Amino acid sequence: MLARIYAPALLSLESRLIEIECDMTSGLPGFIVVGLGDKAVDEARERVRSAIKNSGLALPPKRLTLNLAPANLPKDGSGYDLGIAVAVLSASGQLRERLDDSLFLGELSLNGELRPVRGALLAAQLAADMGLRRIYVPKANTIEAALLGGVDVIGVSNLLELYHHLIGMAPLSVESSTTISPESTPIEIDMAHIYGQEQAKRALEIAAAGGHNLLLSGPPGAGKTLLARALIGLLPPPNYDEMIEITKLSSLAGHGPSKVITTRPFRTPHHTTSNVALIGGGNRPRPGEISLAHGGVLFLDELPEFSRSVIEVLRQPMEDRTVTVSRASDSATFPADFMLVATANPCPCGYYGDPIKKCRCSMSVINNYRRRLSGPLLDRIDLVLEVGRVSDEAMSKQAGGEPTAIVAKRVSKARRIQLERDNQGHPILNAALSNSQLKRFARLTPGANRLAREAMVGLGLSARAYTRTLKVARTIADLSSSDETEEIHLTEALQYRSRL
Repeated sequence: MLARIYAPALLSLESRLIEIECDMTSGLPGFIVVGLGDKAVDEARERVRSAIKNSGLALPPKRLTLNLAPANLPKDGSGYDLGIAVAVLSASGQLRERLDDSLFLGELSLNGELRPVRGALLAAQLAADMGLRRIYVPKANTIEAALLGGVDVIGVSNLLELYHHLIGMAPLSVESSTTISPESTPIEIDMAHIYGQEQAKRALEIAAAGGHNLLLSGPPGAGKTLLARALIGLLPPPNYDEMIEITKLSSLAGHGPSKVITTRPFRTPHHTTSNVALIGGGNRPRPGEISLAHGGVLFLDELPEFSRSVIEVLRQPMEDRTVTVSRASDSATFPADFMLVATANPCPCGYYGDPIKKCRCSMSVINNYRRRLSGPLLDRIDLVLEVGRVSDEAMSKQAGGEPTAIVAKRVSKARRIQLERDNQGHPILNAALSNSQLKRFARLTPGANRLAREAMVGLGLSARAYTRTLKVARTIADLSSSDETEEIHLTEALQYRSRL
């Protein structure tokens, strides 16, 4: 007897429908799974065999052949377990109901219980796109799978429970569509608790308002890391579409428990991170740190300590806001619209130019250290700021300045101005404006236009650096609620560019 069950293949953000075909014939008992599966798929036969037996169901002593079609498509992970088990039960005649309108996703334990898997939200979207009526997922994945709606989501605790549901003995309830609300990232570091560094706080505000990349340079203990970590509290909550995309990427990566992400991500990879971990990849491409930071912040502490090859892979994603990972067996494109926030010491010992502690590094060592950051990479960083020591006077004050909540309101207002512009239905922040959009929205006053031309020649700005400076100036103008980019806005923007 032949049975056919549907399951999802989670290759990238665009999943594929897999047909699990099970043929049961007479002959020497056996359990064969074919269809270009990895080790986890190959081991599914042992999990399924034990799960069926330990659930009190029958596994006939016959030859079972399962094909995961299309056979030329690579398949990985343990999410095929549930579909394989249902296909075996159908082929053996224990299930006679039509199941061609359902999708099955889940990993089986040896006692038949279902464990959560990655990609439940992507699987639910696939079921809806393919016109299927329902999807069966582990109980722990139901909230995530029901996020989009458009398909009935049924959470299952174990294989026997699913069997009783399918034969009509004990029907399971359909998970209602999940209603989610965006949440602001909890403020762990309030800017009111950061003493001094007023210019650095201003740079944080500008970066947050326009989605600009930021580099903070200065001696150890000046507060660079503290400032960078305070930035996430300035960002407004993600909108519904952003929450969906952030959740998809997190679920596809399989990091942590299955849950809906309602806050902006703040990723902090260590400086020993590899190229693959940063941009994504593997035998079956999965999103890396830059994609997991999509919609939020990628924080690289002590940027020159990262491998040069690792830093350089950031150049294309910073420009295109997507990353395409190609391997011999597959290729996948992931979104990577993140804010890069980095810190750096001026030299290996950290005290070059410090007025109190003497630097121990020779000029050749300092130059080699600085050459780890290439010109093309620095050209893509919008704001560079030297963070000096905090004065005794600033440390002795009772308060550090404005709290994060007040600054965040200004940031939110500036972002709202940007997103409400007529942008052909695609609202974007200033940092992502194209050249044509920049000409439309960053209207320069005559004085600002003269200053821009003089700065391009005097500072030797490249075309990219010039346009990025205009974007920063437009953000400063938005913070001032100004319709035009004035000379004072451009002057402030050039302060951060001239340091390069």
